[in-house]
Amino acid sequence: MPGPGSLILIAVIALLIFGPKKLPEIGKAFGSSLREFKNATKGLVEDEDVKKKDQKEEVK
Repeated sequence: MPGPGSLILIAVIALLIFGPKKLPEIGKAFGSSLREFKNATKGLVEDEDVKKKDQKEEVK
């Protein structure tokens, strides 16, 4: 994981490339994509837990 200095450098470069007007839109899109990804992976993990629980009950 990058340190605080690296994150600041990345933020400054992003600001220079995209400009102050476009940066909030990009951040919002990144945040919503990350949220959607987390929800999808959470659903997959829950499905696997249910399958494992069902298999354990069948063995008993």
